[in-house]
Amino acid sequence: MNWEQLLSLKRFGDTNKRLRKEQDETRLGFEVDYDRIIFSSEFRSLQDKTQVIPLSKTDFVHTRLTHSLEVSVVGRSLGRRVGQRILEKHPHLHEIHGYQAHDFGAIVAAAALAHDIGNPPFGHSGEKAIGEFFKSGKGKIYKSGLSDKEYQDLCDFEGNANGFKIVTQSRKGRVGGLRLSYATLGAFTKYPKESLPKKPTNHIADKKYGFFQTEKEAFIDVAQELGLEKRSKKDISYARHPLAYLVEAADDICYTIIDFEDGINLGLIPEAFALEYLINLVRDKIKTEKYHALSNKEDRVSYLRALAIGALIDEAVEMFMKNEEAILAGNFNEALLDKSKYEAQIEDIIKLSINKIYQSTEVVDKEIAGYGVLSVLLETYTKAVNNCYNNIASNYDALILKGLPKTIKINQERLYERLLSVCHYISLLSDSQAITQYKKIKGFSF
Repeated sequence: MNWEQLLSLKRFGDTNKRLRKEQDETRLGFEVDYDRIIFSSEFRSLQDKTQVIPLSKTDFVHTRLTHSLEVSVVGRSLGRRVGQRILEKHPHLHEIHGYQAHDFGAIVAAAALAHDIGNPPFGHSGEKAIGEFFKSGKGKIYKSGLSDKEYQDLCDFEGNANGFKIVTQSRKGRVGGLRLSYATLGAFTKYPKESLPKKPTNHIADKKYGFFQTEKEAFIDVAQELGLEKRSKKDISYARHPLAYLVEAADDICYTIIDFEDGINLGLIPEAFALEYLINLVRDKIKTEKYHALSNKEDRVSYLRALAIGALIDEAVEMFMKNEEAILAGNFNEALLDKSKYEAQIEDIIKLSINKIYQSTEVVDKEIAGYGVLSVLLETYTKAVNNCYNNIASNYDALILKGLPKTIKINQERLYERLLSVCHYISLLSDSQAITQYKKIKGFSF
């Protein structure tokens, strides 16, 4: 892979090549990507979607929206730092093509901003609830009407693939979805493969999948334009866009440190215990006088959090540059921070977060409720859509379908597309909207 192709400014529907040196510096193409994402309705709905603590009414607890904004900020720093080093190493990118360090930052920032845009309500338990409906729940009846890959898309419903659908899916008046640059789409796709075969290798790019069968051709178009390395002759599987490693690192840094911070502020993790873990990560960077001058818990945690994020950004940049050639060759098979010098400290923080936050009673109870809500919505909508298609819709089915937005296509010929449309619609609901729909269906709302 080469940086000239990987930094493509092409957008869906372009007939002429976009050259970096001809770009308007006051309205740079990669920065337009960021604007289009942040003004989209799908991004706005993240303000009422779970990050860690479902349906929390506490102001300082992160939602998917605040998490995504913070990941984007970290991603911009990572991109600019790496961009500066890349341009020093490959000066022709600037001298001949006109690329700047902030181009890298803009690409990573935009991709990071959108990284959770496809996540359904109730966090990762929402993905699992949709998958289990088809794998072992009432949705299993549809298996015989689907290909293996179509069924796998539903059984392992994936927020990353759903996000790719959101940003690329055409609809009336919006051809090509958000029409992001192909460089940003490449950086966004952490798992550039289809759902089968499942985890064929231990390579980080094979951990999950990055697009549904409905977006297969769109992804191939992006991959070919960017010159991504093909990893399979039989199935659709490519090497990652190098900047996807930075998007992943930004996400890893934020959820490791900031979820931990939420746990401390909520009282799920004792302050003294937690501060010891953070201090172990940033011991060499602490200014003791400044730290001891801070009079309350939130300020102390905030100071250590900022130092920790800075330390992990430095480490991710060094890991990227150290392995740049392997990354470009598609041979770097792990996350940037997996083998960093802070690996042990990161592992300790994540273990504590799992025990004290992710498995806390508040989180588990609301995840259970989320499963119940999504199961009812899936059963009701899939039944209504398919009954309508088969001309056996009841009056109840007809009433249910009246509540669906016109952007949801319910009369598609293929069963897979009808089922995926329902899943996609449900995935766009915020936590509160999903609960409201559930209450209507159950007759609790008048």
